[in-house]
Amino acid sequence: MISPQSTTITYSAAEGVNIHGSGPLEVRNAFIVATSDGRDGNFVAAIVNQTDQSETLHLEFGEGASSIEKTIRVPANTVVSLGTADTEPLLLEGIDTLPGADIPGYFQSGDAEGVLQSVPVLDGELSYLADLVPTPVETSD
Repeated sequence: MISPQSTTITYSAAEGVNIHGSGPLEVRNAFIVATSDGRDGNFVAAIVNQTDQSETLHLEFGEGASSIEKTIRVPANTVVSLGTADTEPLLLEGIDTLPGADIPGYFQSGDAEGVLQSVPVLDGELSYLADLVPTPVETSD
């Protein structure tokens, strides 16, 4: 009688998080799949644009001088699903966050102020995430 009803509590029933309040673009199931050393990661999410015009999502991961900034353009009335067969995930070089931790992510689109949200960093241990682990870039000495 006095316990909270579990079915009334909102949560993300997936690996990632939903980002609310970032502007006209909606970000769903956002997470990062990182290398085992946490050096690099791939950002995976579904970005929904229900407006009649193309919008840009501004992203910033990490804090301070080492933060990583990216943008994603989403056409009108479209869903861009990063990390699927149709669309590559967004490579984040130098995130320096080990799998199992969270990284602060700032999400902003349109005229909105944007929102800061902790984004989970995962590894490729699960078979359906294995292909999302970034491939190290070969360097010549």
